[in-house]
Amino acid sequence: MIMPAKHITFSESFLGFGSYILQNLTEPKSVDELWQNYQQDLQNGLYFAKHSFDNLIMTLLFLYSIGAVKEVNAKVVKNETH
Repeated sequence: MIMPAKHITFSESFLGFGSYILQNLTEPKSVDELWQNYQQDLQNGLYFAKHSFDNLIMTLLFLYSIGAVKEVNAKVVKNETH
């Protein structure tokens, strides 16, 4: 589920969800803020794939493991030095 495949669209994959998260990390945000923003965008039709909270956590772990995000003062921040 990390990468898109024959039966998984890009937006349903962790890679696609991670791309969405990185676009929305214009400022440091808590995990709860990221979840609330995603829920609003899903309701407003701005994101098309339904993800669980667990998927958000796994996507953040994926982004952290590749050095795309870091944690500063209990907030998720883009890692600009990567």
